[in-house]
Amino acid sequence: MTSLLQSINDPADLRRLPRTQLPLLADELRAYVLDSVSRTGGHLSSNLGTVELTVALHYVFNTPYDRLVWDVGHQTYPHKILTGRRGRMGSLRQQGGLSGFPQRAESEYDTFGTAHSSTSISAALGMAMAAKQKGENRYAVAIIGDGAMSAGMAFEALNNAGVADCNLLVVLNDNDMSISPPVGALNRYLAQLMSGQFYAAAKNVGKNVLKVAPPLFELAKRFEEGAKGLVVPATLFEKFGFNYIGPIDGHDLNSLVPTLENIKHLRGPQFLHVVTKKGQGYKLAEADPVAYHGPGKFDPAVGLVKSSAPSKPTFTQVFGQWLCDMAEKDPRLVGITPAMREGSGLVEFEKRFPGRYYDVGIAEQHAVTFAAGMACEGLKPVVAIYSTFLQRGYDQLIHDVALQNLPVVFALDRAGLVGADGATHAGAYDIPYLRCIPNMGIACPADENECRKLLTSAFEQDNPVAVRYPRGAGVGAGMEPGLTALPVGKGEVRREGKGVAILAFGTLLYPALQAAERLNATVVNMRWAKPLDTALLLDVAQRHEALVTLEEGAVMGGAGSAVGEALQAAGVTRPLLHLGLRDEFIEHGDPGKLLSLQGLDAAGIEASVRERFAALVERVPPSLKVVVG
Repeated sequence: MTSLLQSINDPADLRRLPRTQLPLLADELRAYVLDSVSRTGGHLSSNLGTVELTVALHYVFNTPYDRLVWDVGHQTYPHKILTGRRGRMGSLRQQGGLSGFPQRAESEYDTFGTAHSSTSISAALGMAMAAKQKGENRYAVAIIGDGAMSAGMAFEALNNAGVADCNLLVVLNDNDMSISPPVGALNRYLAQLMSGQFYAAAKNVGKNVLKVAPPLFELAKRFEEGAKGLVVPATLFEKFGFNYIGPIDGHDLNSLVPTLENIKHLRGPQFLHVVTKKGQGYKLAEADPVAYHGPGKFDPAVGLVKSSAPSKPTFTQVFGQWLCDMAEKDPRLVGITPAMREGSGLVEFEKRFPGRYYDVGIAEQHAVTFAAGMACEGLKPVVAIYSTFLQRGYDQLIHDVALQNLPVVFALDRAGLVGADGATHAGAYDIPYLRCIPNMGIACPADENECRKLLTSAFEQDNPVAVRYPRGAGVGAGMEPGLTALPVGKGEVRREGKGVAILAFGTLLYPALQAAERLNATVVNMRWAKPLDTALLLDVAQRHEALVTLEEGAVMGGAGSAVGEALQAAGVTRPLLHLGLRDEFIEHGDPGKLLSLQGLDAAGIEASVRERFAALVERVPPSLKVVVG
C-alpha cells in the first residue's frame, strides 16, 4: 500500500486531494483491491471495473449525507476501502469479518443493504423522496449495471422516478456484463451506442476535417459527446422523465468528476450512462471476466490455476450432466436460467442444445411465467435457479405455475447455507415457502447419486416439483449410470436403532448417521418434504419413543413442521425435536463452522438429542465410518 491510499481513511480525506492526484489514487486502489481479493477470495472483475467511478462519486458527493445505493453490491470493495474499512479487508467474507456486500450495520456509508439485483433505483428513489419530505437538500445516487437494468423492478422504479420531483441520480454502469454475459433487446440497444455509424462519422469529421481549426475541433468533440445522449438512449430514458447524460468513459476521471459536479447542481431525476470494463487494469480478468467474477485465493502474478487433483463432482455439476442426459432422451426438455448460466451449471447444456437453452436475463419473475407458458404448449421446462432467487418469483410460482398445475421442474441450487455470500444468498426458506403451495412437490436428495435420481423423478411428474440441493460437493456417492427415478413421496430407513429415530431431509443424512452410531438411533432418509412419506413416518413413530427431524433449512414451517402436522392429523403423539436453521439470519463464514454453530454437524446433532432424550439413548463406541450409499 502506497502513501496516498494510506492517507485516505474516509471520503472527507479523499475530497481534500487535488483532482490531479485522483488517477494515481485510482491506480493504488485498484492494486489494493487485486491484492486483497487474491488473499481472501471474493468478487474481483466487477470491483476492478468500478474503481474510478467509486473515487469520483465519493469525491463529488458529500457522502454519507448524500446517499450512494449500489445495485447487487458485489462491486463495492473500492467503496469499502475508501470508507474506513481498508484495514479490515483481510477479513472479507469470513465469519465476523466484512461482508462481501453493503450492510447497513457495517457502516453508515452502506446506506442500503443489498446483494440481489435491481433494487437500487427503488431504494434510492425512496431516500430521495424522504429527503424532500423532510426538507433536506441531499442527493440519492443509484449505481446499477446494464445486466441489472434488464429486470422489471428497475423499470418499475424508473417509471415512478420520472414523475417524482426529487434529487435522484441513476448511474448506469454499462460494462456489457452481469455475472453471465447479458442478454436481451435492452442490452443490444445499449451496446450499439459505442459502435453506431453516426458516432463514427461524427468522430471522423472531428479528427480528420476540423483538426486544423482547434476551436471547431473542440466543438466537434463536444458534439460527439452530446450526440451519444441525443440519439438512442435519450429516446428511452428521457421518455421516463429523466435528463439523460452520456455515455462517458467510466475510467476517465477527467470526464467523470466534472460531469458529476455539473449533475450535482441540477434538480430533478438525472440519468448518467458510464461505460466501464470488467476486470479493468488486470489483463487476465479483462480477458475472462466470468472466470474472475468470484475467484478463490490465487497468485495475481500467475492467475487462476486449475487443480490437477481429481475432485468430487459438485451438485451443480451433477445437475448439469443430468440436464444434458435427459435432454438427449427427451426432446421436450428445455433449460431456463435467469442470467446464471455458469452458477447453475448450464454451460455444457447451452453448447450441446443451443436451441433449447433460454437465458432470460436477470428476470426471475419472467423466468417462472415463461416456463409456465412453455409447459402449456407441451414442453417440459427445467428452471435452474438458486433457492434465494426463486423467492423473487414467488407470485408467479403460485399463480402461473402451481395454480394451473403445470409440469415445471425447479432445480434449486444453493439450498441451505452458502458460506461466504451470507444471509442474502442462503437458501434457508424454500421448504417453508414451497410446501404451503398446493400441487408442489419438494425433493431433498441426500447425496449426488440421489440428486440425479430425484431430478429424474421430478421430470417425470405432471405437476411442478422442486429439487433442492446445496452448494459444493456432497459425500462423494458413486454415480449410477442411466436415468433411474425414485418413487415419489417415499423414503427409506438407513439405520435401525432403538428409542429415538432421526428423520433426515437432504444432505444432513450423513452427519445424522454419524451421530446415530453413538446414540444407537434409527436414521430415516425421508427424501421428500412434500409429499411426505406418511406411511413410513407412522411406522417409525409406532416403533420408537421419540422422533427428531433434521433439515438444512428454516425450522419454522419447514419439513419438521410437516412431520408434526402429519402426526397430529393421524392422532399420534410422540416427543418431537426439530433441528434446523434457527429463526435468525445467518451471516457469512465457513459453511462447516456455520453448520456447527447451528448444531447441525454430527457432534451438534448428538448433543441436542442427548440433551432432549437422555433416557432414551445409549452410549456406544463411535463407528470408524459411515457407509455411503
